[in-house]
Amino acid sequence: MRASVLEAYNAPPRVSQISTPELGTNQVLVRVRASGINPLDTKIHAGSAAHARHPMPAILGLDLAGVIERTGRDVTRFKPGDEVYGMTGGVGGVPGSLAEFASVDADLLATKPTNLGMREAAALPLIFITAWEGLIDRASLKAGQKVLIHGGAGGVGHVAIQIAHAFGANVFATGSASQRAHDRGLWRRLHRPRHRG
Repeated sequence: MRASVLEAYNAPPRVSQISTPELGTNQVLVRVRASGINPLDTKIHAGSAAHARHPMPAILGLDLAGVIERTGRDVTRFKPGDEVYGMTGGVGGVPGSLAEFASVDADLLATKPTNLGMREAAALPLIFITAWEGLIDRASLKAGQKVLIHGGAGGVGHVAIQIAHAFGANVFATGSASQRAHDRGLWRRLHRPRHRG
């Protein structure tokens, strides 16, 4: 398979031909259709993510969407042909998603919603988990609470706004002046009039 391989920190990655990864018993082999690049990926590439270092050579990329090719013997939730999205792990020596195939722990994947394309699905996992953990797992957000989201036009911020809104919170957000058009578009989507018919 082809993969984007990083041979040294801060070096340009090279597309290389490597072996298709082996499957563990609770893993699935995903034919990657789309990958996401996050700020964490750029920090790993630069060697500045001490908590997420990779031994070299490395395949970076945390987020992915694709189609299951094979399943490990203990996997019961998925079958070949299922469209999925999620995370490879992609840190601490686990090969990432910037490859044609990825061997992924089945617990790090979910069935891809039919209303999302592969690219949209691959853009979600890390930013969604970050926003969910902050608002729901740590802050225990409830309906009617007020929440201020800094950087509301950014990756995590725009997802946090939508999660908070879905939970019934009163949402306030900050953003730079250059993001006003994006912010207005998100506001219109969240506050469009409901038609009765």
